[in-house]
Amino acid sequence: MNPVRYHLGKFPPSELEWQKLIPLIGPANAALGRYDAFLTAIPNRHVLLSPLTAQEAVLSSKIEGTQVTIGEVFEYEAGSFSMPETKRVDAEEVLNYRKAMLSCVAELQNRPFSQHILRSAHSILMQGVRGKDKTPGSYRTEQNWIGERNSTIDTASFIPISPEQLQPAMDNWEQYVNDTSQPDVLVQLAIIHLEFEALHPFKDGNGRLGRMIIPLILFQRGLLQSPDFYMSGYFEANRDEYIERMRIVSRDNDWTQWCVFFLKGIRTQADENEEKARKILELYNKIKIAVPVSTHSQHAIKAVDFIFRFPIFTTPQFINGSEIPKPTATRIVNVLADRGFISPLREGKGRRAGIFAFGELLAITEGENLFVSHP
Repeated sequence: MNPVRYHLGKFPPSELEWQKLIPLIGPANAALGRYDAFLTAIPNRHVLLSPLTAQEAVLSSKIEGTQVTIGEVFEYEAGSFSMPETKRVDAEEVLNYRKAMLSCVAELQNRPFSQHILRSAHSILMQGVRGKDKTPGSYRTEQNWIGERNSTIDTASFIPISPEQLQPAMDNWEQYVNDTSQPDVLVQLAIIHLEFEALHPFKDGNGRLGRMIIPLILFQRGLLQSPDFYMSGYFEANRDEYIERMRIVSRDNDWTQWCVFFLKGIRTQADENEEKARKILELYNKIKIAVPVSTHSQHAIKAVDFIFRFPIFTTPQFINGSEIPKPTATRIVNVLADRGFISPLREGKGRRAGIFAFGELLAITEGENLFVSHP
């Protein structure tokens, strides 16, 4: 199989087969609108969606080859350093993704999406991990390629734009990102994402950054009130088609079928994201009634909010992060464990704090019955 080369001079596409896209545009926008309306009605959204945001970071990194689970990421955050080095590095990459996302959101409050925001996010993404020697925050100056591990440029599946042509292409991309005259934002977003991945402007981290752009643009354009949209599940479930559809754009100049794939993904993920968010809200409403009954504490809701934000934690973290007085916080953790709201992952020993997991929440996030006992 000969490598497919970047589609120089064919971005943005001069024409699309709109008759194939129009039947998908309405349902995709409607699903996204329902999801956003549901999120807008959720109280303390940043608390309830924290696990889904973490799961998106996990799945986006998984597409690039990391093997860590969301549970292991939370475990790592809780101070579990007994996992293998490769898992620790994977967890750091996932946490960097989350930090980069938050940084972009803060930047977008005051300015349009730009290459500056993109490069800053890349610097955060690459901090202290495998890509730290890959010129964080700077565009590549060498030709790269995409293919199997240990592939050469001759055996690659795709060859992005040359480094000499990269900066003008990124300028063109940025101009298109901020073009508000396009017929449909979701179709435009499909093209934005594809073009970024095809340019592959950095030495590493392009896939994760490209997927991060999706919720950021939805947020910037007002289709979402907050950038809490998670697309990587669809891309991971359809990984081969995801990669092949992108290659076909450069090989055959077929942007329409890529947009079809993307629009179906928006609708699918909007529905799945809403279902998970709804289950999390139902769990929250149940727990916020049950925990005060069990703890008899005026601080019960603070405790509930904490375990939703940090579903794996140590007692010291709970004390420091929940803003509950230490004696009361310690008692509440013991009650939560005794009543089965949380389960021990690691027993405390000496100076080493025990680690607890809120398994019901993790089960919703990962879609599996992990860790746990129900109250």
